[in-house]
Amino acid sequence: MNPGFSLYLDAVRFAAAVLVVLYHTNLRWLISEPLPFAAYGHSAVVVFFVLSGYVISFVSSIKETSFEQFAVSRLARVYSVALPAVFLTPCLDLIGRSYYPLAYEGLAPVDWVAIRMLASLSFTNELWTVSILSFSNTPYWSLCYEVWYYIIFAVVVYTTGVRRLLLLFTCTMIAGIKILLLAPVWWMGVLLHRSGRMARLLAYGGGWPAAIASILGIFAMHEFGVQAALSNVLRNAIGEHLHTQLFLSKFFMSDMILGLLVMTHFGAVRAICNSRVDVVPMAFDRAIRAMAGYTFTLYLLHQPLFLFWGAMIRGNPQGTLFYGTTIFLLVASVILIGELTEKRRELFRGPAERLFSRVRLVFA
Repeated sequence: MNPGFSLYLDAVRFAAAVLVVLYHTNLRWLISEPLPFAAYGHSAVVVFFVLSGYVISFVSSIKETSFEQFAVSRLARVYSVALPAVFLTPCLDLIGRSYYPLAYEGLAPVDWVAIRMLASLSFTNELWTVSILSFSNTPYWSLCYEVWYYIIFAVVVYTTGVRRLLLLFTCTMIAGIKILLLAPVWWMGVLLHRSGRMARLLAYGGGWPAAIASILGIFAMHEFGVQAALSNVLRNAIGEHLHTQLFLSKFFMSDMILGLLVMTHFGAVRAICNSRVDVVPMAFDRAIRAMAGYTFTLYLLHQPLFLFWGAMIRGNPQGTLFYGTTIFLLVASVILIGELTEKRRELFRGPAERLFSRVRLVFA
């Protein structure tokens, strides 16, 4: 991958995580004034999906060329952060709720503890029309989607013939409608990586017009309320009950459009970088790489952490001191946890290899 484009993707990944944090921390008990760009939280998840599809396709083509390599890497990567998230969240919720219950009102269910933890560990929270919240960790839903995209990708890439068809059918039948509705968004990243025709098309003219137009398109979607409008169209077509059951997949129509814009933008920036133009100055390389190294932990643990610290401090939402202190403690916690987990994900490879050996025969 072009170094400049790789750096740009890292910068985008970190920026998208920050937008999600702004979205979830935009609470009036935490800060009295609405936060800027807080409305872009769900769109940031779409960015993650396209980016994930691209990166997974890239690594599978150069490093993880066998199913074993792919499976071990994905298990180590995912569980290095998912395990602490699943076990830390209910503990943080329990302590935080005892100090300030109002902070958790409507955000952190406390029932069915074992089921919530087992579903989270097996990434089955969002199968079909089931939605099992991982306590206060609302962002966990997207990881459950992504893990199933990894599984389906592995079936498509590493198996052949009748076995591929049977496994693909089985996986899609288990995953269900919600996960499948957003699957095309994730596969846009795969298409971007693997399509030479798209690369040539976006390279024509250097990519700048497409890069700028795609950003303007994303802003326009928010400005004109496209997400809400298309969601209402879907509600009218399928009814209120099913619309609610789709959870965040109810935005799949606008997410498709947004995904196309993100895919176009990434392709255009790749073309620009390939023409030896650094979209992000390489002088920022070390800082961006360092921040991006904590993105997964920041994304997956920010909600239980900021709820916990906000509940413990219980400051004044007027002004920015309370919010700023909460965010500072959130960032410090993410760095500490990330150093022990995400930064040490290679330690998870051994257990992942042993787990893989038990299911090897399925793909042999």
